[in-house]
Amino acid sequence: MTRNGKIILGVLAAAAAGAVAGLLLAPDKGSDLRKKISKAADDFAGNITDMILSNKEKLYNAKDRAISEARGLKSETESRLSRVKESLS
Repeated sequence: MTRNGKIILGVLAAAAAGAVAGLLLAPDKGSDLRKKISKAADDFAGNITDMILSNKEKLYNAKDRAISEARGLKSETESRLSRVKESLS
């Protein structure tokens, strides 16, 4: 995981922990508290889903670049091998 990914995950975890602590310390009825916790959990899950989808796209792009680079290296290697074979003939 990249440094930025770790920072984002840490911020999200801290925000979730802060939200839960705030809800638990609030003088609300149990049913109201459960609704607030449920909404906070849904919001948190949505944020995590958005982050995963964003990083998934980046991962696919990185995979495509790696495949393209590997194909280029393969072609270059085959060309060099061909030249070496010709020089040995």
